[in-house]
Amino acid sequence: MTEPDTDTEAYARSLDAADPLARFRERFHMLPERIYLDGNSLGLLSHDADAAVLAAMQSWKEQGINGWLEGDPPWFTLGEALGERMAALVGAGPESVVVTGTTTVNLHQMVGSLYRPQGQRRKILATALDFPSDIYALKSQVRLQGGDPAHDLALVPSRDGRTVKEEDIIAAMTDDVALVLLPSVLYRSGQLLDIPRLTEAAHQRGALIGWDCAHSVGALPHAFDEWDVDFAVWCSYKYLNAGPGAVGALYVNPRHFGREPALAGWWGYRKDQQFEMAHHWEGASHAGAWQISTIPLLSSASVLGSLSIFEEAGIDAIRAKSLDQTDYLIRLIEDGGLADEPYGYRIGTPQQHSRRGGHLAIEHEAAAQIARALIARKVIVDFRKPNVIRLAPIALSTTYHELWRTVQVLRTVIETGEHLEYAEVRSVT
Repeated sequence: MTEPDTDTEAYARSLDAADPLARFRERFHMLPERIYLDGNSLGLLSHDADAAVLAAMQSWKEQGINGWLEGDPPWFTLGEALGERMAALVGAGPESVVVTGTTTVNLHQMVGSLYRPQGQRRKILATALDFPSDIYALKSQVRLQGGDPAHDLALVPSRDGRTVKEEDIIAAMTDDVALVLLPSVLYRSGQLLDIPRLTEAAHQRGALIGWDCAHSVGALPHAFDEWDVDFAVWCSYKYLNAGPGAVGALYVNPRHFGREPALAGWWGYRKDQQFEMAHHWEGASHAGAWQISTIPLLSSASVLGSLSIFEEAGIDAIRAKSLDQTDYLIRLIEDGGLADEPYGYRIGTPQQHSRRGGHLAIEHEAAAQIARALIARKVIVDFRKPNVIRLAPIALSTTYHELWRTVQVLRTVIETGEHLEYAEVRSVT
């Protein structure tokens, strides 16, 4: 039997015809005449999220303040209700997840609650390739504890500028480290860290460990309870498609229930006594205690709508297609000669499935200019310094044919030299 020619347009269309998740594309507001490969920065709006926000507006319109207890679901416990639904997505018990705050606010909340430098254990350990906002937050937390970030924040260096060796992270877990904060997926290269291995290593060495999962939740399965992580934070506007500025989420290991949050607010008070307006703190007995302020209804309603798609599609099926689509992109680039001259594209993402997140980092010395040329040709990507074009196929909405077309554009912009028309200036994304 003759093997199919996998680099043809016909083969790409055959993959779409056989795709069990293809039907979910219709659930999204697709951008006309554009190929959208930037869902790892901002997911597309779904009809489900659209309808959920409109329903929340209607509830507010018709019920006024009664919506707090009579809404569907009641607004008063919406953070907990959403947390219970999202818990299934991250492998956690229903009381360990709450939808609240934003990624950096939640990071401040959790680090402030669990980072307790004592004796020689004063350091926080992170990596030199972390997202900047995490580093800003960690430096602030060190200062709040009377420390000096120059001494008390240790960053594990990268050997190649794109990935971090897990052996180096473990070696840096010395007896002066109190807390470790790591990204599940490095935002530039897409490297997926081994969460259970590194969590176990931290605990064996006497340190607590938390995870920033903004670039993994919604793209791949998690098992927070099984992995025994101390805490995790993530956003909902990337792979979860809840919209710009949508509310975030956090996970707290049950062994930390009962701690007083660093930033106490009335929304974390036990719900059955919240309106007694007492001045003494009596927090919820679960992750809800780490809420600070009243839940933002409209940016939470979109999460409600988005989660319904994930529940229907299944995170395992989403991960399987995500890996298949990034495998397909890698084959088209490498087997199609785009790694050779005159093209010079390189794959900067680990190719092992167990070490790859949801996006591919395509490296090129003219990456900033090529990214602008791609966008001009209506292929929506983003650029990250110094030399990365990020391509993020979204399993729920991206077709294989779109990936085939993207690779043709990558080829064409080099052959025509049209990328040279653009200055090395990046956009806001």
